[in-house]
Amino acid sequence: MSLVRLLRGHGREVAAVLALLLVQSLCELSLPRYMSAIVNVGVVGSKAGNMSYLGHMALVMFGFCVGSLVAGALSGLVASRVAAAVSRDLRHDVFKKVMSFSPAEVTRFSQSSLITRCTNDVQQIQNMIVIMLRMVVFAPIMGVVAVVQVLTMGGGLVWIVGAALLAVLGVVAVLFSLTMPRFKVMQSLVDRVNLLAREMLDGIMTIRAFGRQGHELERFDAASGDLRDAQLFVNRAMTLMMPLMMLVMNVSTVAIVWFGSHGVATGAMRAGDVMAFISYAMMIVMSFLIVSMVAVILPRAEVSVGRVREVLSVEPAVREPERPVAPAADAPRGQLRLDHVSFHYPDAEGDVVSDVSLTAAPGRVTAIVGSTGSGKSTLVQLIPRLYDPTAGSITLDGVDLRKMSLADLRSRVGYVSQQGFLFSGTIGSNVAFGLPDAAPEAPAGEKGATGEKDASREQVLLRAVEVAQASELVSQKEGGLDSPITQGGTNVSGGQRQRLAIARALATHPEVLVLDDSFSALDYATDARLRQALARDCADTAVVVVAQRIATVMGADQIVVLDEGRVVGRGTHEELLRDCPEYLEIAKSQLSAKELGLEGDE
Repeated sequence: MSLVRLLRGHGREVAAVLALLLVQSLCELSLPRYMSAIVNVGVVGSKAGNMSYLGHMALVMFGFCVGSLVAGALSGLVASRVAAAVSRDLRHDVFKKVMSFSPAEVTRFSQSSLITRCTNDVQQIQNMIVIMLRMVVFAPIMGVVAVVQVLTMGGGLVWIVGAALLAVLGVVAVLFSLTMPRFKVMQSLVDRVNLLAREMLDGIMTIRAFGRQGHELERFDAASGDLRDAQLFVNRAMTLMMPLMMLVMNVSTVAIVWFGSHGVATGAMRAGDVMAFISYAMMIVMSFLIVSMVAVILPRAEVSVGRVREVLSVEPAVREPERPVAPAADAPRGQLRLDHVSFHYPDAEGDVVSDVSLTAAPGRVTAIVGSTGSGKSTLVQLIPRLYDPTAGSITLDGVDLRKMSLADLRSRVGYVSQQGFLFSGTIGSNVAFGLPDAAPEAPAGEKGATGEKDASREQVLLRAVEVAQASELVSQKEGGLDSPITQGGTNVSGGQRQRLAIARALATHPEVLVLDDSFSALDYATDARLRQALARDCADTAVVVVAQRIATVMGADQIVVLDEGRVVGRGTHEELLRDCPEYLEIAKSQLSAKELGLEGDE
């Protein structure tokens, strides 16, 4: 990701900036020549005291000043607009890439680091572009032309400029070697502070419940202190630059005046030439100073470029197929098949899911149960392709999921995660999250029980809310579907969040509904009503349920029991009680023998 690549598509604006900077530098470089002419001709020369000549020269110099001002302002404006546009496009590219990441790839960077890269690092790159267009281009133009002017003037003073440049380069080299490593450390420390802040805000209730505010504050202060120390070191080093540079410039000026006065006394130079030489010498030193300061500032931007490049260069584990395949028009809808599926996380030693096969059909409920860590959630996350299996295949309507476009697949699968995350907005906007902008239409001959073909958007949302047993929540709110929801759904209970998340999935009329432990926060009565509503209204949808509670899955058409990622039992509730010890153990830990109908067997 080079500067040229970033500026691709902004060629005209960059050319305009270069032209304006050339005009600005020529205007500024003309001033010392006119000043020299005023002194040599209008003050001590042939036209000494000629006000007409002096007025004309002053007017010309004023014109150059105005030209430099206008060109500088316009170049700054255009450069800022280009940098802002590049920053906008870069944020879009980074966020688009992050949206394609699997959960494992997000974990690899961490959420706080991705936020920093998408905001702070992109801002650093934007600042770099402005500096590059304004200073790095302007300074060489002015410096080179000023060197040419100094060489043509002669007078034996060129060595002073050379000595000043060597001093400037020496100072910059020392500062560069001191600050460059710290710039890299600073960005990682910013990530650390953001990570701790996010973690503490997310876990604030747990921190308070265990009385660990003091300990967490110490952790945050330690990370913040490390960042402060790194910033202070860099800032202290940078504060030395300007005083040292001013010392170099002032010593150079004194040397030019001292040795130039001898040249004037011997007739080798004129007074106006000495004044022009001082101006050109300062321009040369300032040009090198600007380039040197940029050379110190750019390393931080280079670190940011590297961090953004690292995100953009990641090849997502879950990729769009080159030639997407859609299910045939006459293919059975909602037929989900897992064939000898295995999966392991990147860098993990063993499989989390191993050789799992199952089939889910429309109108049937397939439940997956097992102890904690048995791979239930990981297995169902393979269905909407949050991950891809490392072995085996998964097909929907006869097509391998990896051959379907992600948009097509995920429009056919309604997935409800364990957390049931809600976005800031309203109840309606959350339930309608998966719908297109236009009012949804059910396929002809389908979804008759959930709304007519021309059903309005609001009717679809209300029906989904009703099936998800969230109607009472909507009716109790003064605004109904327009009632506000805060970020993360913190203004509703855990059970209400889960029901609204289920309604969001139902509103899309999915072929396959995946419920990943989405009943855990519901009371038993609501759980039972919701299961009854799903059985009644999802007759043409294959339902896959992950649950911890045996009561939730007892009525499932098929129950798959996982243990350490492997299928150890398959069948109905009654069959598994008789034939699967693992299922029986889970069931007995939650329900009594009487509730399980086992009293006669003991």
